Order: sequence, then C-alpha cells, then structure tokens
Amino acid sequence: MQHFKRWLTALILIPFLLWAITKGSLLLFAALVSGVSIFAIVEYFDIICANDTGSISHTSRIIAYFACVLLVMGACLGSWPILFFILALNMMALCVFVLARFSTLPHIFDLVARQVLGVVYIPLSLALLVFIRNTEDGALWGIWLLIVCFANDTGALYVGTFKGKNKLAPNISPNKTVEGAVGGLVISVTAGLVFNLIFFRDVPLALTSIPCALCVAVAGQIGDLFESAMKRVGHIKDSGKILPGHGGMLDRIDGLLLAIPVFYFFSVFVL
Repeated sequence: MQHFKRWLTALILIPFLLWAITKGSLLLFAALVSGVSIFAIVEYFDIICANDTGSISHTSRIIAYFACVLLVMGACLGSWPILFFILALNMMALCVFVLARFSTLPHIFDLVARQVLGVVYIPLSLALLVFIRNTEDGALWGIWLLIVCFANDTGALYVGTFKGKNKLAPNISPNKTVEGAVGGLVISVTAGLVFNLIFFRDVPLALTSIPCALCVAVAGQIGDLFESAMKRVGHIKDSGKILPGHGGMLDRIDGLLLAIPVFYFFSVFVL
C-alpha cells in the first residue's frame, strides 16, 4: 500500500510539475518554488526543535518564512547581489530579535543558528532552481536534474529493498544499504544519459553530463542521509504527511537540496 501511494502521488504531481517548468512563466515557477520552500522549512523547524523543552519563540521562524519568499522571488532577477542582500537582511532581523529577546530566551543563539542553517539549507538552495530555469535550455536542464535526483531515490529504494545486504549508515538510517546506494547511482546516471541523448541530441554534451549526474546523485544521497540524521535526533520518522507515500515535503526534496548547488556549479563552469 505504501508503494502504491508513493506512485499515485507521483503520477498526480508530475504532470503539473512538468507544465510549471516547461510552460509556466518564470514568476509562476518561482511562486511554486517559494511554496515548496515554506512547506519544507516549516517541517525543518518541527524536526530541529522537536527536543526543545524551554520557551518557544516563533519570531525567528516568521523571519525565515519571509526569507524563503524573498530569496526565491529575488532569484527571478538573476542577481547574486540581490540574494546576498536578502541574506544580510535576514541576519539584521535576527540581530534585532536577539537584542529584543536576549533576557527572556537563554538559548537564543541556538535558535539563531538553527534559523540560519535552515535558510541556507532550504530557500537559498531552491533559489538556484530559478537561476537554472532562467538560463538557455533551463527548462530541460531543470527536468534533467529532477529525473536524476528522483531516479537516484527510487533506484536506491528498490535495489536496496530487493538486493540490499550491507548497511550504509546504520546509526543514521538503518534501512539504507550500500547496494541500494550503488544501484541509485547507476540508475540515476543512466537516466540522465538517456534523457540527454533524447532531448539534447548532443553526444559530447551527454558524455560530459555523466560525471555531473554522478556528482549530483552522490550529493543527493548525502542530503538524504543529512535529513535522516536530523530526524534521528528529533525522534521523528517522517518530516510530515503532506505527500502520501513520501512523507513530508522535506522528505521528498532532501536529496535535491544538496544536488541543486552541485548541478549549478556544473552548469556554470562545465556544461
């Protein structure tokens, strides 16, 4: 039943996602990414603050929500200085928050550190998707990136389920196996190569994209394990329930969050 829900959710969302990437305006795409970013960072705070026993402040969260929207929508302008300015505004708002609440929140700098990590981890990474979408053939490359990441996840899941024997990181995610990780890498690289040959029809480019797909897939698996480590500390199984069969939004995009910067590097300096 879990696998059925997983595939049903994917079949419902994929057509809309493809339409938004290929036919939607840049502003619409950025709005969609902003929504994903907010859902993900809400789940991030629920995980990272799950063990808190002291007083809770929602101010740092609200600042982070504004940062999510501003970073992703600011990426529509295609300017890194704009993103750096928004990050600086986020820090300034946090500084004011520290001065206002220092006497009542003894763990305030812990909250600030978590918020900064969350903003860099989620909306800043997702903002790069808007940069990628705004480049030549950006829609195709965006789809390529998603296919590589999701093929990595799906390949690792099913190869690990049926062939997995050796644990990859038992203290972090007991169900992940070395065989599953290798299977995910192989399937994701193959999927990326086939997509490239079909839609770009450029053999040298397709061959160049092989190390890119491999690095993207490795980054995706690291991102998956990183989120698993956070959930392990917070004693949480899934980040949420918004996506049946997948868990929360953060569960679905955890690998993508580290894969996006890696692909962006390749798109700027290699491809």
